[in-house]
Amino acid sequence: MGSLLATFSAALEARDPYLRGHSARVTAFAEGLALTLGWKRSRLETLRLGGSLHDVGKIAVDARILRKPGPLDERELAQIRRHPVTGARLVESFADFEPALPYVLHHHERWDGEGYPHRLRGEAIPVEARVLGVADAFDAMTSLRPYRPALSIEQALAELERCAGTQFDPRLAETFVDGWRRGAIAA
Repeated sequence: MGSLLATFSAALEARDPYLRGHSARVTAFAEGLALTLGWKRSRLETLRLGGSLHDVGKIAVDARILRKPGPLDERELAQIRRHPVTGARLVESFADFEPALPYVLHHHERWDGEGYPHRLRGEAIPVEARVLGVADAFDAMTSLRPYRPALSIEQALAELERCAGTQFDPRLAETFVDGWRRGAIAA
C-alpha cells in the first residue's frame, strides 16, 4: 500500500510542482490538530491515509490548470472542483484505501454550505474532512502558489480566525490556532 501511495504522490507532484510536499504537510498539520482533539491510534492511522490521498483526484485535472499563474475561468474552476469526486472514485477502487473516503470526498466542503462537491453544511460534513479542511487551507495559504505569494504564518492564522464559522468549523479553527500558538501543531 505504501508504494502505491508514493506513486500517487510522485505523479501529482510531477504534474504540479506547487504540490510538492503538500500532502505530507497537510497530514502533519491535521495530525497535530487531531492529537489536540484527543484522537487515538487507529483514527490517526486513517487520518494519515486520508491526508496522503486527499488530492489524488487532481491527477485528472489538466496540468496547465494546476500551474496557471492567474485566476481560473469557470470551466477551469469546474475541473478543479471535480477533483474530490474523481479522487473518491479512485479511492473506492482500492479496498485498503476506503477508510480515506471522507477525507478525499469532503475536504472542500465549507461550514456554511458553500463548499464542494455536495454543499454539505456544519456537522453534516464528516469531522475527518473538517479537520483536514483546516489543515489543507492553512498549508495552501502558507505555500507559494502560481497565482499568489505565500502568506505569513500570522496572516494564515488570522485568516483561519476570520473564516471560523463560514469556511471552517469554528471549534476546529480555534483549536488549530490555539494549538499552533502553543506549539502543539507545527511545521
